[in-house]
Amino acid sequence: MERGSDKHGPRLDEEQKHETEGMVRGGGTTHAEEWKEPEAMPAPGEESQSYPPGHEPGTPEGITQRGVDVRSDLAKWLSDAHWPASKHDLAGHIARVDAPDEVADMVDSLPERRFANVAEVAEALGLGVEKRRW
Repeated sequence: MERGSDKHGPRLDEEQKHETEGMVRGGGTTHAEEWKEPEAMPAPGEESQSYPPGHEPGTPEGITQRGVDVRSDLAKWLSDAHWPASKHDLAGHIARVDAPDEVADMVDSLPERRFANVAEVAEALGLGVEKRRW
């Protein structure tokens, strides 16, 4: 009795048999060709990704991690505001988008002037400005 598949032809059955031979025999590779083998995962604590100079993860020089987090939250709620914007414009915007009270309190504490972008708002709040090294 033939033990082939009803769904595949004999050629595909043989190819699948060849690819799974290591798994069937146990302990060996499951692919017939070495180039099909997945790459090994890095050990815990081992560097798994390299970053180009100046793009490493972490907090940029000139700003704290808290400053980064607060700026990110501000950007989430203020990035789609119409810029440049006054303190009053920003207060109206955050009311329309139903921003959290923390963001509303920060906008309320801003000085009366026009801001060109979220970075200027963050600087006015004293969150720090990252220093870029070129």
